[in-house]
Amino acid sequence: MSFRSDFILSLAGLDTTNKSEADLRTIFTELLNKGLHGICFSPYLEDQKPGSLITEAQIRRKMEIIRPYTKWIRTFSCTEGNEMIPRIAKEYGLKTMVGAWLGENQAINEEEIANVIRIAKNGYADLVAVGNEVLYREDLTEEELLKFIKQVKSELPGIPVGYVDAYYEFCNRPAITNACDIIFANCYPFWEGCHIDYSLLYMKDMYQRALKAGNGKKVIITETGWPNRGTAFEDSVPSFNNAVRYFINAQNWSTEENIDMFYFSSFDEMWKIGGEGDVGAYWGLWDKDGKLKYQK
Repeated sequence: MSFRSDFILSLAGLDTTNKSEADLRTIFTELLNKGLHGICFSPYLEDQKPGSLITEAQIRRKMEIIRPYTKWIRTFSCTEGNEMIPRIAKEYGLKTMVGAWLGENQAINEEEIANVIRIAKNGYADLVAVGNEVLYREDLTEEELLKFIKQVKSELPGIPVGYVDAYYEFCNRPAITNACDIIFANCYPFWEGCHIDYSLLYMKDMYQRALKAGNGKKVIITETGWPNRGTAFEDSVPSFNNAVRYFINAQNWSTEENIDMFYFSSFDEMWKIGGEGDVGAYWGLWDKDGKLKYQK
């Protein structure tokens, strides 16, 4: 790209290019204290991963850490203890986007779908996501996913239902886009090798593509973020400054444009190293022990 970074960053109302670490910490703290629209909730402890049974006590400990800073939380599964998260979030006064995790195991898929329907009917879900990146992973066919979406919509006529995937999947799969009440788009400039100086403009383009694909439907950014440690991916470099700059620019833009956004993620997750390399563990605003990483 030929754009100057100072011009691009000014689109968010704040040029973070030459800010010191102390200045970035101050701005981060101010924005976090104002409150986020939403955050992706990470329930796992350091020695846990999907497949581990999570407890109500650990959910509450983590929920109590993040609840002063967000209006919404997003969950990813409705089994293995994750089904307790929406109820607990409601107790703490939070709104919920509740996800059913779908994959290659049909029995687990059916349990996830049954549980997300039950959770929503009990009043614990404000939004429902049927699957997360299953088309990207090629775990299900488009026809199989459509069947699940239609099943959930038929059971929950008063609750918005959608599917979560990378923004471009909604451009490429009109049948899925048409089936969704809301477009749940994951937007990661980092994973497309974007330099931090151009990352805000890149995310804006991702959002606009999803918006165009939705043809008038609401688009929610269900995941976006930047890691502070790990191996670079093409021009995307993990670092303290880059992670904080991305957070600041994303929050300012989404607030100014009134775009609903769930930031990824709440806590660092060590188990993600296996699937994403060393960078996978360092996307949290809080570290694995529940300490804020970027505060003043």
